[in-house]
Amino acid sequence: MKNILITGGAGFIGSHLGLKLLEKGFNVRILDNLSEQIHGKNPETDSPLFATIKDKAEFMLGSVTSRSDWERALQGQQIVVHLAAETGTGQSMYQVARYTEVNVQGTAILLDILTNCSHTVEKVVVASSRAIYGEGRYLSRELGYVYPAHRHDADMKAGRFEVTYPGSSALTLVATSEDSKIHPSSVYGISKQVQEQLVMNVCGAKDIAAVAFRYQNVYGPGQSLANPYTGILSIFSNRIRAGLGINIFEDGLESRDFVFISDVVDATIAGIEQDSANGQVFNVGAGVSTTVMEVAQTLVAKYGIEVPVEVSGLYRIGDIRHNYADISRLQRLLGISPKVKFQDGIDQFVAWVKQQKQVASEYERSLEEMKSRGLLKS
Repeated sequence: MKNILITGGAGFIGSHLGLKLLEKGFNVRILDNLSEQIHGKNPETDSPLFATIKDKAEFMLGSVTSRSDWERALQGQQIVVHLAAETGTGQSMYQVARYTEVNVQGTAILLDILTNCSHTVEKVVVASSRAIYGEGRYLSRELGYVYPAHRHDADMKAGRFEVTYPGSSALTLVATSEDSKIHPSSVYGISKQVQEQLVMNVCGAKDIAAVAFRYQNVYGPGQSLANPYTGILSIFSNRIRAGLGINIFEDGLESRDFVFISDVVDATIAGIEQDSANGQVFNVGAGVSTTVMEVAQTLVAKYGIEVPVEVSGLYRIGDIRHNYADISRLQRLLGISPKVKFQDGIDQFVAWVKQQKQVASEYERSLEEMKSRGLLKS
């Protein structure tokens, strides 16, 4: 079987992917910097994610921002799955240099090596994101499909959270397809757009197979419970277990496409193994829109711990209102459809969380960071 390098392979998606690839007989090498934000101060003892993979795959401690680390990690590899990235939408709006350095420059270093140096890489699979779309696709009775611009601060301050479009009556949300308009509303989204386009462009020019997966909101057992910048399921779970209330931004009706980790792994492996994926970009989601309020209420019920669920009206600059994926291309070209429904996935997630020790949450501090920079408002 071929040699596969997974950058960010000790993270949530990477560790699950690595274990599945090992089961299939691939030789897996991981390059990861064991970020404290994800793995804690002592990854060797504090990170359940790292624990699942460290003694099974070949592990290299290093950063995608280091050319020498890339050169070391790429030796003898046929496939690169590039997952390493900074991933917090809100945090990206005030750590602009960090997100750009890791997500854009880190990818540029990889491609510079593939362009200018001898290597054995045949395929690059890059983790893109639903964030590149910004607001999702909508249907206007008067205009057909439209792509609303970012929401205005004045509208959200007045409690008008739904998107509008000039010359149109009320809009109907529809699934966002891969040929939809790309207009990210956050630094994170911009960095993922550039990352995806760099890989598809440079690899295409060098006759290296390239595949991009635009992951939706991935969840499931193993996701970081300590990182306050990504994953409302983890944030809400920590607060419920601690008997604290849940703060719902906007009016609670904002929605996302939540896709279970095993479905993401299956799609990614199909992209690795199938030539029909080459040169393509794919949405990876459940194809279902779920509101934040539904998530909060479901988690409270599953844990059986009554805590107040408060709709605060707070809103973040850079957040979108709605987006869910059209997954027909994934189904048609790779034969992949989601298998885990939201209620079943939440059952598995909650069962796993109950087995984990309670972690100290930096959630309140993260809110203060955004407030102090004028990015979290009411």
